[in-house]
Amino acid sequence: MQNEQTLASIQKSQPLVSFVITYYNLPVQMLCECINSIRALSLDPGGREIIVVDDGSEVSPMNGLMQYGEEIIYVRQKNAGVSVARNTGLQMATGRYVQIVDGDDYLLKIPYEHCLDMVRRDADIDLVLFDFTRAGSHRQNSFSDGGKMSGTDYLRNHNLRGAVWCCLFRRSIRGQLAFTPDICYGEDEEFTPQLLLRAEVVCSTDARAYYYRQRPTSAVHQSDDASKEKRLGDTISVIRHLNQLTDRLPAADKVAMQRRVAQLTMDYLYNTIVLTRSRKVLDERIEELYNEGLFPLPDRDYSAKYRWFRKMTATSFGRSVLLHTLPLLKKER
Repeated sequence: MQNEQTLASIQKSQPLVSFVITYYNLPVQMLCECINSIRALSLDPGGREIIVVDDGSEVSPMNGLMQYGEEIIYVRQKNAGVSVARNTGLQMATGRYVQIVDGDDYLLKIPYEHCLDMVRRDADIDLVLFDFTRAGSHRQNSFSDGGKMSGTDYLRNHNLRGAVWCCLFRRSIRGQLAFTPDICYGEDEEFTPQLLLRAEVVCSTDARAYYYRQRPTSAVHQSDDASKEKRLGDTISVIRHLNQLTDRLPAADKVAMQRRVAQLTMDYLYNTIVLTRSRKVLDERIEELYNEGLFPLPDRDYSAKYRWFRKMTATSFGRSVLLHTLPLLKKER
């Protein structure tokens, strides 16, 4: 009886959600907008934990954060990249669930409340997958949810939205899983599939609960040759790591991860074409993938886009067509 009372007391004092916000060289008002979106939720101060990890910004945002007093935990570290900053926040988190947020983005109240209601109503849920929007004035009042399934089943049967900030996950399922420090592009694509395989109960929703702010100065929008090469290099490192993991996974998990590896390989080839526009580079990358057993892409019915792209990359003529058309389609977007 005493143990049950102690457990109940711990659960009552434990925050429902730890919000891990990473920050680096952003306007302070963006960070405040992010924090205010969390404070606007129906979580009282005891039900939330807001952790801001400053990854060694040139100017500390501390003066702008004084208004929040003890409502936030602020930690400043030497610049080491977003992966290390997230790992710092994850290590500090004490909430039952964790939500990762980039400091220039924010949560949308009504859709995110729906995600919170899901874990409030059902204590068995390990992970909620939700959607995002690029429209800051977005309004959504009705939602459609998928049924419960394991993370393995979800990964086997669905195209995964790899961004970790589209996940509200139980902190305990992470275990020792962490972001790889030296990966600057695609760190989510390595982390999220592994996290999903650890979740026994996953629920998905079409709630667009996260506002993703597109900034021309962000890493993914850098167009210099070094940034392009880093992006492609990080992506193939993630693919290789996940592919190596499949050999140690149970049969069902292996099938699920193989799907994710195939889709990431498709994205890698797509970005090789769009970023380099070079037949020589494309052929070199395909040869590398072939030698590692990652090409041709597996003959699977993952999606219409996957089937089409697989057929096009399987022939020399198809690759020529892609090299001439994909950069133009990308430019039109």
